[in-house]
Amino acid sequence: MLSLSQKNRIELLPPKTDLETKAVLKKLVSVRAALSGLNGIAESIPNEGILISTLALQEAKDSSAIENIVTTHDELYSSDGVSRQFASMAAKEVYNYAFALQQGFERVKKTRLIKGNDIIRLQALLEENDAGYRSLPGTTLKNEQTGEVVYSPPQTGAEIKTLMANLEKFMNDDGLSDVDPVIKMAVIHHQFESIHPFYDGNGRTGRIINILYLVKQGLLQLPILYLSRYINHNKGAYYRLLQQTRKTKKWEPWILYMLDAVEITSVQTTQIIRDIKNLMSKHKHQIRQDLKKIYSQDLINSLFRHPYTKIEYIKKDLGVTRKTAASYLEQLCATGLLHKNKVGKENYYFNDELILLLSKVNSLKTKEEEAPTIITSTK
Repeated sequence: MLSLSQKNRIELLPPKTDLETKAVLKKLVSVRAALSGLNGIAESIPNEGILISTLALQEAKDSSAIENIVTTHDELYSSDGVSRQFASMAAKEVYNYAFALQQGFERVKKTRLIKGNDIIRLQALLEENDAGYRSLPGTTLKNEQTGEVVYSPPQTGAEIKTLMANLEKFMNDDGLSDVDPVIKMAVIHHQFESIHPFYDGNGRTGRIINILYLVKQGLLQLPILYLSRYINHNKGAYYRLLQQTRKTKKWEPWILYMLDAVEITSVQTTQIIRDIKNLMSKHKHQIRQDLKKIYSQDLINSLFRHPYTKIEYIKKDLGVTRKTAASYLEQLCATGLLHKNKVGKENYYFNDELILLLSKVNSLKTKEEEAPTIITSTK
């Protein structure tokens, strides 16, 4: 028996209320269609690594921004996750998120499960520590501006382990609930954020789980759903509905919010991928026409995997000498496809059209209300 107070008690999953209301089922039709469209366009890109590298980094950037970890595209693309050289601490956090997302994706592809230990590893990759689940009491969620405690999650290690074991079963045992997986994803996210099992990194870990669960259920082929951008632009409603659902146990408003997030970001990401595909085709045509001797599909793939590229990337991706890689990049600059600029101590070659495409502000719902900054406080 859990020892939580009745006021903040978290019920075990599945919820005892009807989740598939008329409004939810009606909305689900367009959500599924949007996910199907996203998967279809993603399959048309010749190298999935391009999308994972570029869009996972964008998802990481937006998810981190929700936690006030803000970085610029210059900082992001002039950092190198492989060599662990970062332009700023914020860029390092974003790369940690992207790496954790990719590692989680590979794990889920292999096992088709999301286990408790997998979640602990995700958080460890994000935070670069092995603290695991919280074991000490005193954690609260506060409004940073007012200092008001907005929510007190479970306090004891025993409570957290019980609830996380139940969540793990809910995620992996489809016989426990036959509701649609997208609806289950919304419930899983709410439950995870309410348990708040870690001292730090709960929000970002929870948003990675969203993507991995859709991958696990076969609704998303690649970890490229741009969900964090929607949440960031509708942060006030996000925090309000999290707390409202905890208090009222009425799931429909929260589920509809999350379904909106999936549909809108699926449509947006589909358009981004379509734009990337068209831009790749344009670059391919121009290189074939103007630089026939250096054209290869590997070159195109490399240019679109690294919006800010450099000699080392071309050398590695194409298996050429440093001199040859430098020559290729200078020729690409001469045609106007790239431009060279020094960032820090290194020369980078900017794919300006791709950078503009990735950084443009898409048409999103605006903030419905002033969004508070919610912070985790541990005594």
